[in-house]
Amino acid sequence: MSKINFQNVQTMIGADAVIKGPVSLDEGIIIYGKINGDIETKGPVRVAQNATVDGNIKGSDIRVGGTVNGNIHSDGQVLLGKKSILKGDIIYRKLLIEDGAQFEGKCDIIIDNDSSPLDQ
Repeated sequence: MSKINFQNVQTMIGADAVIKGPVSLDEGIIIYGKINGDIETKGPVRVAQNATVDGNIKGSDIRVGGTVNGNIHSDGQVLLGKKSILKGDIIYRKLLIEDGAQFEGKCDIIIDNDSSPLDQ
């Protein structure tokens, strides 16, 4: 399994926390609870095994271990863990899907720095 660098993680959402509304930050985030809204960061995003995100996620590197109902846009790597559930599309530079991951959507690779497939 490939490692994602989570050194720039400054924010953690606890297992008993529920966030309603969009989350916007500059550094990384680890989610153990539930977020009902979009997440946008320049850093890495980790959705832990029992966590849920109902919204789109945009970040540098994204690792999903829990459930995401929304699209994922990563400027780097996306990793879907073996117990993850993703219902949404993925835009990525590198994609890893572990055996057992559930994924319903489409994938588009970023070819250059100037545009993404959704901009067309």
